[in-house]
Amino acid sequence: MLPLCHQVAFSLKRWMLGTHQGAISHEHLDYYLDEFTFRFNRRTSSHCGKLFYRLVQQAVAVAPVPYKDMVKHARARRPANHNP
Repeated sequence: MLPLCHQVAFSLKRWMLGTHQGAISHEHLDYYLDEFTFRFNRRTSSHCGKLFYRLVQQAVAVAPVPYKDMVKHARARRPANHNP
């Protein structure tokens, strides 16, 4: 069990450094982790060709979420003395 934890932690670190070059925003950390989880869970899928099709299906079925709504909870947690 523990070797799997190390594999996940190593993969997450490499993914963040490779994909985002270490520029990870704490405000969006939940979304980065969601994306990593999605990719990690599908790393051995034998149906990779269906991935785009499934993403399009889901995008059409789910209502769009404006950016301001996605970061609303993150902005509420900022300290009062924070200067953007």
